Amino acid sequence: MAAMLTDTTDRVDQAPAPAPEHARRLRRRSSPRAMHLLLALAAVITIFPFYAMVVISVQPGKAITIPDALFPSEISFAAYEQALDSQNIPQWALNSAIYSIVSVVLVLLFASMAGYAFAKKRFFGRELIFWVFIAMLMIPYHLTIIPQYIIVRELGGLNTMWGMIVPTIANAQAMFLMRQFIQDVPDEIIDAARIDGAGEFRVYWSIVLPQTKPILATLGTFVFLWHWNDFLWPLVSQQSPGNYVLTVGLKTLQEQEVPLATIMAAAVVTFIPALLVFIVLQRYFVRGVMMSGIK
Repeated sequence: MAAMLTDTTDRVDQAPAPAPEHARRLRRRSSPRAMHLLLALAAVITIFPFYAMVVISVQPGKAITIPDALFPSEISFAAYEQALDSQNIPQWALNSAIYSIVSVVLVLLFASMAGYAFAKKRFFGRELIFWVFIAMLMIPYHLTIIPQYIIVRELGGLNTMWGMIVPTIANAQAMFLMRQFIQDVPDEIIDAARIDGAGEFRVYWSIVLPQTKPILATLGTFVFLWHWNDFLWPLVSQQSPGNYVLTVGLKTLQEQEVPLATIMAAAVVTFIPALLVFIVLQRYFVRGVMMSGIK
């Protein structure tokens, strides 16, 4: 028994002493600092391409060399004047705006209608149709672009604005998110509106849509950015330079003898509308992302 007590006492004596209080505080302080350094590094890496784009676009008309061009000694806006005076770039910007804005309106309209039907209506085959829509998310877009091109060509939609817009308005992901949010709208409110004599469209327009403003703003931002930056489908469906969007037009400029500063100036002009859309809808965008994470 004495030997066992002695052995136990030795183990207790050999146990490591608890860390001092100031060491624990130092570890607690160093962890946020390391995280802040990592976030700052990620921010610098993310912002650097935009910085390079803007800096190169304000270079005077001379040969551009890297990395000297990243620290300019002279600033000139001649590249912006040349880009805006071009006959094609303003037309490309207009085409991008029409393609993006009309697509956003139609995608949100049809996605919200379909989401309302799948969330609140009862009809034969509802679950089967819904899961068919969800299965579409598993199919890579590049696999459907060839039959999509053939269908649009047979309908006479190639080289037209409607032929570029219509195939993109059936958005399964937008429909799925709208359905998930509309499910949380209380059925009692909808039933009360029907008792007061409201029709289905009135219920959808006056009751359902106001409850989904955050997700509408979030989807609208995503859809706008996706269409504004879309390259593959506009490249395939449009062959005339007058019908190009900005992304396709900038690609053709790279193949011509156009100064790099002018190309970067056109890229900055392309970036500004997307930035403004995000700034205007930032409050709804952040709220919609938070609600998506909670769901």
